[in-house]
Amino acid sequence: MNPLRSRATRVSSRKGIASAPAPLDARAPDASPGDYADFLRLTLPRQRKSVESHRLGSERVWLKKAGPRHGKLRYHLLAAIAGLLRLDVLKPVPNPGGEAAIAIEARRLRELGATGLRVPAVLAQQPEGLLIADLGDSGRPTAMLQDRLDQAFGTGPSALLAVWREGLDAIAAVHARGTYLSQAFARNLMVCPDGVIGYIDFEDDPGATLGLAECQARDWLTYLHATGALVDAAAPHGAGAQWHAVLADASDDVRERIAIAARRMRWLRHLPASRRWGRDTQRVRAVALLLGLWHAR
Repeated sequence: MNPLRSRATRVSSRKGIASAPAPLDARAPDASPGDYADFLRLTLPRQRKSVESHRLGSERVWLKKAGPRHGKLRYHLLAAIAGLLRLDVLKPVPNPGGEAAIAIEARRLRELGATGLRVPAVLAQQPEGLLIADLGDSGRPTAMLQDRLDQAFGTGPSALLAVWREGLDAIAAVHARGTYLSQAFARNLMVCPDGVIGYIDFEDDPGATLGLAECQARDWLTYLHATGALVDAAAPHGAGAQWHAVLADASDDVRERIAIAARRMRWLRHLPASRRWGRDTQRVRAVALLLGLWHAR
């Protein structure tokens, strides 16, 4: 029995229905294909979920609806942790929710799209909702990089590292354009039908509270947080070589901030390894272990 395959099965089993795309809405209103503003106006009041996919003519589109404003308690807790570690890159970036989040996402999608990055096009916008294009092509869907990582984990270390490197390169491509992501989790990196990785989920803007170097270092640490448990279990040394190869093109400021994070997070290696303490504990522990291994000095 392949232990990696067994672990991958457990990882996949923990994923909820939110990982799958929402079904296409069979009750789409009578709007002409290409009339995005009218479609958004007609559909927005009827949509109950915060995000749903719809069919408009031959197109698949996504409607994001303004939700309630997010509570602040969890941000205070994260801020306390960042303060304890003295790490600006871990400072929480509040998601304001509501109309503010819609406005932020629309702005960031337009900004990133203008740099040539693969992000959903903004088709129509209202204060309470946003209609964006699907990243698929001619009926061919996208795939979350997280799903590909889970599958590759069951195949073996080489397959996992190949997919993991795709994510590293996708983040590096963003930084090479002098910008940053919002939540650089593997679930927000979408592999398009042509193999290019696109980016989704921009309801908050780290640049509103952090400098560019902090935002970019935060991208790297966020991706590692999402993928570190898989990497640590399968190929920590091989992943380290790829990590340093990609970070070689990062700015000195970004590399310095990551090295500082590695030093200050080192004690988190001693967090309990048992799954009973929850996935977040396991993920933080994996990040500390990997950074300690890759930036030991």
